[in-house]
Amino acid sequence: MPDKIFVTGIGTGVGKTLVAAILAEALHAAYWKPVQAGYDDGTDSTWISDNTDTVEIFPEGFRLRLPASPHIAAREEGLRISVNDIAERIPQTNKKLIMEGAGGLLVPINENETVADLIVALGAKVVLVSRNYLGSINHSLLTAAVCKQYGIQVAGWIFNDQFMSYENEIEKWTGIPSLGSIPFTKNPDKNFILQQAAILGPGLNKSL
Repeated sequence: MPDKIFVTGIGTGVGKTLVAAILAEALHAAYWKPVQAGYDDGTDSTWISDNTDTVEIFPEGFRLRLPASPHIAAREEGLRISVNDIAERIPQTNKKLIMEGAGGLLVPINENETVADLIVALGAKVVLVSRNYLGSINHSLLTAAVCKQYGIQVAGWIFNDQFMSYENEIEKWTGIPSLGSIPFTKNPDKNFILQQAAILGPGLNKSL
């Protein structure tokens, strides 16, 4: 199977779905969300489908109604989802597969396993998404430390909302290279995604 690339971030709301869309479009890849927690207001898969041109979208591994941590959302439906349950549902494709996690690396999947355990089980390399806000350097360094603890292969950072001095600090402290930097936009629509995919595409195709 071609490369599996798992998009995770330093927390919730840092732009993982936007980055996943840009990556998938730039790499002419497929997209898969292992666990979708919350769908009444739309899903990440639907948003990416609506805002890209070339991306093949696979159905989510699990769809849970409650917009919460996967272990809580699953519990509400009387389910216990294991990392192996998710890994068994990974779609088969000849394209690179972009996978998007929930929250950050230590978000629980169940009472014993986290997103970090899922990445290890899937054998995926990781793209880390960071965003500039007060405290984000600490959160970025903690995320990098967890990757090292779990032996996760990190391809690099993608920074959402360009702020070069902050990006340089994170690269220096973690030793993890930048794959690209996305400028701030109030309207991350299809045109923006296609534009950024075209700009970042040459570098991403070399690195990933």
